[in-house]
Amino acid sequence: MTENFARSEDPVVITRGLTKRFGDFVAVDSFDLEVSAGSVVSLLGPNGAGKTTIVRMLATLSEPSGGTASVCGYDVVRDADAVRSVLSLTGQFAALEDNLTARENLLLMARLRGYSKGAASRIVEGLIERFDIGEFRDKLVKSVSGGQRRRVDLAASLVVQPKILVLDEPTTGLDPRSRQVVWSTIRDLVGEGVTLFLTTQYLEEADALADHIVLIDHGRATAAGTPNDLKARIGDQRVDIIAVDLESLDKLTAKLSGGFSVAVSRDQRMISIPAPNELSDLRAVTAALSDDGALVDEIALRRPTLDDAFLALTGQPSHPTNDTTEQEEVRA
Repeated sequence: MTENFARSEDPVVITRGLTKRFGDFVAVDSFDLEVSAGSVVSLLGPNGAGKTTIVRMLATLSEPSGGTASVCGYDVVRDADAVRSVLSLTGQFAALEDNLTARENLLLMARLRGYSKGAASRIVEGLIERFDIGEFRDKLVKSVSGGQRRRVDLAASLVVQPKILVLDEPTTGLDPRSRQVVWSTIRDLVGEGVTLFLTTQYLEEADALADHIVLIDHGRATAAGTPNDLKARIGDQRVDIIAVDLESLDKLTAKLSGGFSVAVSRDQRMISIPAPNELSDLRAVTAALSDDGALVDEIALRRPTLDDAFLALTGQPSHPTNDTTEQEEVRA
């Protein structure tokens, strides 16, 4: 099956049958993907799904066991040096020198990339402002928080603005403020024409940032599409009623099941009713509960979330599944 999300005629990332084995273990299994210039594509999946292994192969840090991959027309095996010239990777762990300050780390990276002392200083000052590093710019990296280290690491990846930026779980462990800084920077980069390849475990992050999402489990793509496409696959909007207690849940279920199609979650004390007609369905449910308001803790009209889609399409939102869905060729 081919998902066509192409924005331009020339994809900047193409994989065909990309596979990685570690002994008898298959970490990535015949993974096909196309990423168009100027897009944000997210690989979304649980721990162990194969996301990091895919980005390591694209960044030339690990050779594929099978299949092919190219970045801006360069083969990741034959043209590894050329791939590195157009792609920047920020991995899961900060690659910084602990005994240098945040500013010194950025200056070191800029000089290593060939900038003169003056040019390096100008670039670093811009990155310090963009990533809100000023308050700890002159502190040794070993003395700052994990979130602050992460912001310095992300800034270092942009000393030279790449054509393709690969961010491997960039906000893991960040506080809400730091996460918003990273999200804002990602949106700015997209506006500047950078193609972003994002891996994440955070559903809200993929929903907020990605143009297209590939759900991965056991190294295979189980589904792909825009966030709204994936949500639409699992049904319409719904009315959710949360009961004040389990006794109330049973009473509400008995009353509503005669006139509506209900799904009940006792763990959440919740009844869900499909609402394809949106507000008119909400009014109908509310009218049916007019005499039983004391039993209801909350009632709301909700659209399917990406969490709902992930659960429905991969089986489990938080750990690998035994999904055997046929591999899709994904065009992003």
